[in-house]
Amino acid sequence: MKLVIASDHAGFALKEEMRAILAAAGHEVVDLGAYKVEAEDDYPDYAVKVGEAILAGVAARGILICGSGVGVCVAANKIPGIRAGICHDTYSAHQGVEHDDMNVLVLGARIIGSALAPELAHAFLGAKFQVQEPRFERRFKKVLAIEAKYQCGEGSRSKA
Repeated sequence: MKLVIASDHAGFALKEEMRAILAAAGHEVVDLGAYKVEAEDDYPDYAVKVGEAILAGVAARGILICGSGVGVCVAANKIPGIRAGICHDTYSAHQGVEHDDMNVLVLGARIIGSALAPELAHAFLGAKFQVQEPRFERRFKKVLAIEAKYQCGEGSRSKA
């Protein structure tokens, strides 16, 4: 499978490991950065790179990595059409695709180790959305309706 991958400085070492492991497993991995550790880089920039690449059709799925995973997950989910899920277990990694059509796996480099990360990625990449299940399709359509209802224009800001 072709996928995009990116991380900030906190996820850089795990991204490099994952890129090599996934390529060795036969996946085509497009690395969107970071290309070196820069403590001043910003995780939202990498979430945007992965989201835009998926929306542009570069790949159907992506992997994002930061320190906890939370930052890139929040940022990626602001992009309409991106369904990012932070996963620390293999069940969530495949179930998120099967039930919710998750297209971005988010990993927290400071939360999981390099032994678990490949298992999560393989579970994510091996899963398929179970569109034949009417309940999953119904729920997915509701998620898309929520996204459409609350989609903001460029530069819009929450009043919270």
